[in-house]
Amino acid sequence: MGLRRKRRTDEGSSAVPPMPAGAPGTDWAVELRGVRRQYGRGSSAVHALSGIDLALERGSFTAVMGPSGSGKSTFLQCAAGLDRPSAGTVRLGGTEITGMSENKLTELRRARLGFVFQAFNLLPSLTVEQNVVLPSRLAGRRPDRRAAAEMLARVGLGDDKRKRRPGELSGGQQQRVAIARALVTAPDVVFADEPTGALDTTTAAEILGLLRSAVDGMGATVVMVTHDPAAAAYADRVLFLADGAIVDRLERGSAQEIAGRMAALTAPAFAAAAA
Repeated sequence: MGLRRKRRTDEGSSAVPPMPAGAPGTDWAVELRGVRRQYGRGSSAVHALSGIDLALERGSFTAVMGPSGSGKSTFLQCAAGLDRPSAGTVRLGGTEITGMSENKLTELRRARLGFVFQAFNLLPSLTVEQNVVLPSRLAGRRPDRRAAAEMLARVGLGDDKRKRRPGELSGGQQQRVAIARALVTAPDVVFADEPTGALDTTTAAEILGLLRSAVDGMGATVVMVTHDPAAAAYADRVLFLADGAIVDRLERGSAQEIAGRMAALTAPAFAAAAA
C-alpha cells in the first residue's frame, strides 16, 4: 500500500460556505441535522455545539479543525455516538442513533464504527493479533484471524509482529495496530481523534498515508479531528469549527491554505484578548 499523499488538483480553491446537509433520505456515511450540545443550565450553560448541519458521503476523508474550545471533541463524540446531543439527530450509515438505548449504541459502535485515538488505546496484555480481533469478540462474533492478518499486512505489520504485545512496538507501529483494528470489520465510519498527536513528523506522515490509502483503496470513510494543518491536508475537505458551529470549509486544501484559514479564525480571539 502506497503511503504517498494523493495529488491534489484544485489546491487553489477559494473560501466557500459551510457544508450543506444534503438531500434528506440519502444514504450518507455521517449525517447531522440541527445538532446542539449544551452542558449545564441557565447563565452558566455552555453551548459546545450550536446547530451542526452536514452530510458526509461514503468513501470520503474529512478533517475537523478549530481553535481550542471550538467544539471539535464534542462534535466527534456526538457524531460517533459517544455523547448524546441536546437537540437534533445523528445518522451513521443511514441508521439514526439519537434515540438508541445505551446497549444498542454500544452494539452499533462495536459492529459498525472504527476508532483511532492519539493514545492508541491498545490493551497491553493482549497480542497485536488479539487487539485487532477484539472488536469482533466484543460484538459476539467469531474472530476472523485471516482477515486480521491481511489487515496487519496492509498497514505494514507482518507475521513477525502478530504475536508481540504493544509494549514491544514503537509508537508508530502501535498506531498501525490501532488502524488495523479500526478497519478490520469494514466499518461504516472510522473516527480518528488526533491520531498523529503523539508521533514524530515522519511517522505521522506514514500513518496519514495509511488513512488516505484506506479511503482511496478500500472505500473507507474517515472523520479526523486534528490541530495540524499538515495532517488535515491529507483529507478531501476540512471543516472549521468556531464557537460550536461550522464557520468555514475548504476542499482539497494545501497545508499552507489550511494554516491560513486557521490563522484567520484565531486572529479575532487574539485581538479580543489583547484589547
